[in-house]
Parts: sequence; structure tokens; C-alpha cells
Amino acid sequence: MSDREQTAVGKSGMKLCQGEAANLENLWMRLRSEAGRLWNEEEGLRALVDDVVLSRDSFAKSLSARLSRRLAREDMPREIMEPLIEEIFTQHDHIARSCSRDLLAMFERDPACFSPLEPLLFFKGFMALCTYRVSHQLWQDGRRWLALYFQSVSSEVFATDIHPAARIGCGILLDHATSFVVGETAIIEDDVSILHEVTLGGTGKETGDRHPVIRSGVLIGAGSKILGRVEIGTQAKVGAGSVVLNDVPPHTTVAGVPAVVVGEARELNPALEMNQKLDCRGAHI
Repeated sequence: MSDREQTAVGKSGMKLCQGEAANLENLWMRLRSEAGRLWNEEEGLRALVDDVVLSRDSFAKSLSARLSRRLAREDMPREIMEPLIEEIFTQHDHIARSCSRDLLAMFERDPACFSPLEPLLFFKGFMALCTYRVSHQLWQDGRRWLALYFQSVSSEVFATDIHPAARIGCGILLDHATSFVVGETAIIEDDVSILHEVTLGGTGKETGDRHPVIRSGVLIGAGSKILGRVEIGTQAKVGAGSVVLNDVPPHTTVAGVPAVVVGEARELNPALEMNQKLDCRGAHI
């Protein structure tokens, strides 16, 4: 059996667990097992693997270590940042569950991802989402200055800018992530797939709900700009480079500047299928 075939089998097995995302133990044991193999194979990565996975006793503590390694700096050194992040995960265990759903989404939907350990160690889209989840909890707790601090550092490190007040569900694939921007009142439901250079922005100086609403199952192509309080309906597709200024009906595909409906989304769930073709004339998004 080839490496790719073995990986496909592994992905299928992990997919069966995705509906049990609250059960972090299965995922955590899989991560520890693969980290052990990596430790044996790559001497140069042993310090990283040991610090982030092998020396930890839970997924939440592993995430805390990984994020603090990436985000710590003179303003907030690791010895202060890591306990802060770990405390948030401990007090709000749903955050770690949401992060696990994000990790599995990236593993399942990205054909370039051969192990669930890869997003934890290397994928800045995953780490940006986890950092957002920390900042969002701080925002909800009234610690807005600290929430904005995490947003700022994440923007510098991961090249994404997600306002901590935005509401984002779980099972999110943020592929590549570079230049992903999300405004304060944006809403993203569960099981959405988003490619790089996507903006969920406002259209001016209006206050109140002024950013997009992305319903579940949506696939958003690279470089798309969705502006204003528009709604992208359930299981719709947005073509790459589109500028969306109006609501998009469920199960439809839009493309263009400005975006118009060009067909129906043929997939039952475009975000999970990741079929990046327009549904007319065979053009690619």
C-alpha cells in the first residue's frame, strides 16, 4: 500500500471520529502517537515535538504550548502567555473542542495534509483560528484590551486579522490563511471552508451589524471580498476574486465583480467537498 493510500485509510478512520469531536481523547492519542514517530524520524524537530506534544498530558495544554511558542514576545513572554492561554482553555473547555473540530476539518478537507499533527505544528490558518478563539473569550469576559492585543499579535505572526468580537463556529477550514480579514460583527457558522485573501468587511462608517453572515457549508474562493451585512446562504459557493455586495441564496454559486448567480452548487455540502469549480461552463474558481 502506498503512502497516499495509507493516508487515505487514516483519514477515513479519523473522519468517523469527527462526529465525536467532544471526545478529545481519541484525537489526543492519535496526535501523541504520530508525534512519537516524528520524534524518532527527525532529530532536528525533537525539541519542538517534545515541548508541544510529548511532554503534555492533554490537547488543551498542547495548544497552549504551541500558541505561546508562536505568539510570545518581549511585551508578553512565554512564561506569562502560556499560563494565561491554558487557563482560558481550562475554564472554557468548549474552546478546545472547537479547536479540535477545526483541526479535523483541515485534516479531512486539505489533500496536502497527511497527518492531524501537521495543522498543530505548522498550519498558520489553524493557529490563527485558535488565537481568535482565545481573544474572543477574552472579549466576552470584558478583557477587551487583552483581546485586542492577541488580535494584533496574531495579525503580525499569521498574516490574518480577525476581530475578537466576530462570531465563528467550529469545523472551519482556513486554507493558507494569508490576508484573511474578518470584521467586528461578522458571523461564520459551522463547517465553512475559506481560502486565502478573503475579506469579510463593512462598506463604510455605519455602526451596528455591518459585516457578512456566512451560513454553514459555504465554500469561499481565494481573494473574494464579501462586504456589508449580506448573507451567504447555506451550502453556497463564492468564486475566487468575486466581490459580493448582495445576499446569496442557499445552494447557489456566485462569481464576478460584482458577483452574480452563475449556477447551482451541485455538491450536497460544498465546504466539505472542496470542489473548486464554478457550476457553469466548467470554469475553475
